[in-house]
Amino acid sequence: MKHRSTRDVVDDLRSAGRLIEIDDPVDPALEIGEIQRRVYANGGPALLFKNIQGSRFQAASNLFGTLEQARYLFRGTLESVRRLIEVKIDPAALPRRPLRYAATPLTALRMLPRKTRRGPVQSQQCQLSDLPMIQSWPDDGGPFVTLPQVLSEDPIAPGNLMRVNLGMYRIQLAGNDYQQDREVGLHYQIHRGIGVHHRTALDRGEPLRVVITVGGSPAMTLAAVMPLPEGLTELTFAGALAGRCIRMIRGNHAPVYADADFAIVGTIDPKQTKPEGPFGDHLGYYSLAHPFPFMRVEKVWHRANAIWPFTVVGRPPQEDTTFGQLIHDLTDPIIPSVIPGVKSVHAVDAAGVHPLLLAIGSERYMPYLEEPEPQELLTQANAILGNGQLSLAKYLWITDDPDDQLDIHNIESFLRHLLQRTDWRRDVHFQTRTTIDTLDYSGAGLNKGSKVVIAARGKAKRELLTSLPNDLSLPDSWSNPRIVMPGVLAITGSKFEQDSSKELQRQVDSVAFESALNRFPLVTIVDDSDMVSASLQNWLWVTFTRSNPATDIYGVASETIHKHWGCCGSLVIDARIKPHHAPPLIEAPEITAKVDARATRGGPLAKYL
Repeated sequence: MKHRSTRDVVDDLRSAGRLIEIDDPVDPALEIGEIQRRVYANGGPALLFKNIQGSRFQAASNLFGTLEQARYLFRGTLESVRRLIEVKIDPAALPRRPLRYAATPLTALRMLPRKTRRGPVQSQQCQLSDLPMIQSWPDDGGPFVTLPQVLSEDPIAPGNLMRVNLGMYRIQLAGNDYQQDREVGLHYQIHRGIGVHHRTALDRGEPLRVVITVGGSPAMTLAAVMPLPEGLTELTFAGALAGRCIRMIRGNHAPVYADADFAIVGTIDPKQTKPEGPFGDHLGYYSLAHPFPFMRVEKVWHRANAIWPFTVVGRPPQEDTTFGQLIHDLTDPIIPSVIPGVKSVHAVDAAGVHPLLLAIGSERYMPYLEEPEPQELLTQANAILGNGQLSLAKYLWITDDPDDQLDIHNIESFLRHLLQRTDWRRDVHFQTRTTIDTLDYSGAGLNKGSKVVIAARGKAKRELLTSLPNDLSLPDSWSNPRIVMPGVLAITGSKFEQDSSKELQRQVDSVAFESALNRFPLVTIVDDSDMVSASLQNWLWVTFTRSNPATDIYGVASETIHKHWGCCGSLVIDARIKPHHAPPLIEAPEITAKVDARATRGGPLAKYL
C-alpha cells in the first residue's frame, strides 16, 4: 500500500481490523494522551479520534503501535529498502548476488525527490489555533506537535532538494511567550542537521526558511528520525520507503512536502530565542523550559479532510519505541561498515535510549596473549562515542564475541556476560566534562555531563550470585537489599541531600574487601529497591537516567593509578533522585479518573483502557 495521506493510512488500518474509531468528544488537554498511553500499553490498535474538543480536525494515534503493525504499513517496501541499504554499504554485493538485488535499481529511481508547483497540502488554510491543541502531561508548557517533519533549506543552496534537512524536532504550538497564531517554538538539540543550516543563516545574517509538515506518508515520519549512511538523504530514503518520489513544492519559502496533511510555513530568526517547554519527554521526565529558536509563522496549509497524526512520549516503552525497533531492523547491517570492527550496537529503549548503549566489537590485537584484556575494544568504543547521535550516550558497555554467541538485544544475558568478565581495576574508562543528551538532567547542566565505557573480554572470572548471602551486612542507612538479576543488587539509600555524595563515599569506603557485598560486582543505591528490583525495565530506567558517571560511580577499595580510576570490590552507582534532576512524569489524578469512567461505559475502546 503506497499511502499518500494519513487518511490513506487510517483507511488501510481500518480495512485490516487494526483501528478503533472514537466518536464521542475527547479533550485534547491530557485526556487524549492518557487514552493513547493506555491503549499502547495494552497492545491496542490504531486510534481515530473523530471529535476533538476545540478543533474541527480529526486526529489519529498509535499508527506505529507495534512493530508488527509498522511492518504492515511498509509491507510493500521494507525489504527493498533493506536491500538498497545493503548495496549502499557494499556496492560489490550487487554483482555477487544479482537475484537478491534485481529490484534495487527500480527502488533507487523512486528515491530522488521531485519538484512540483502545487500539492494537496495547499488545498485550504487555517490558523494555528484551529489545530488539535494536544497536551500530553500536566506540567507541559502548552500543546505540542509530537510527530513533526521539520524541513529546513540550506541558505547557500536554495532550491537544491538534496540539501534539504528533514528532522523530527519538538514543536510547541502555544503557551509561554509565543504570540498566538504567529509563533511556535522549535526545540532542536546538538548533533541535529538543522543546526548546520541555522549556523549558515546566522553567518549570513538572514532568517532561516523552515516548514513543519505533519502527516502524509508514514515514510516521511520514519525518515525524520532515521540515522542514515553517508550519501543517503532523508528525502531519498523516504521516497524508497514510500514506494514513490517525494514531491516537494517550491516557492518563496522552504520546500513543502506536497502530500502532507498539514504544513506550517515560516522562518526562524537565528539571533533570537524564547523559552520553550517544559515537555514530558522520552526519558520519563520533564525537560524543563530553556531558550530555543522559534518560528514566525507565515501560513498554515492543510489537505481537504486532513487528519492530524500524533503520539505521546514518556517513560519507555511508548509508541516511539517502535521507531527504535524499525531503525534496528534497517540499520543493524550498516554498523560494521560505518564503524570498522564493531559488529552491533543497541541503544536500550528501557533506559531512555541515549543513556545506555550496548556494543559488540572485535579483538584482533595480540591474539596470543594468555590473559586477554580490552584493547581494540577501547578504540572501537571511542569510534562509537564519536559517531552522530551515538555520541550522546552516557554509559557504553562493550565486549567481543569471538564465538558469535551473544544476542545484543537480550539485555540481561548481555550484562551478565560482561559482569562475569569485568575487572573493575582496569575496565572502567571515564570521559568527563563532555556533552550528553539535552534532555538528560543527570549532569552538571544543559548538555553537560560525563560518559563511561565499560569494556570487558576473556574468560569468566566469577559466578554471579542469585540469592542474598546469609552473612551480608550493609553500611549505615543502607537497607532492603534486593537482587535485580544475577550479580546486580539494588539497595535503598537515604534521601539524597546536599552532602550525600560525601556520605556515600564514606559508606562505600567502610565496606571491607572481605565483605559479602563484594560478591555482587554491581550495586545500585536507589530510593526504592522494591520498585527498582520489580523488573529489569525498572532497574534500567532508574539506574541509567538518574546517574552521571563521573559523579555517581563509586567503588569498594578504589584507587587512582596514573589518573586511571578503578576498584577491587563492587562498583557502586548512586541512582537516587538528586535535587537538580527534572521531575518524573506523573498522570493527573482527575484525568486518570475520567478515563477510568470512560472504560466503564463499555464499547470497543474499553478493553484497552
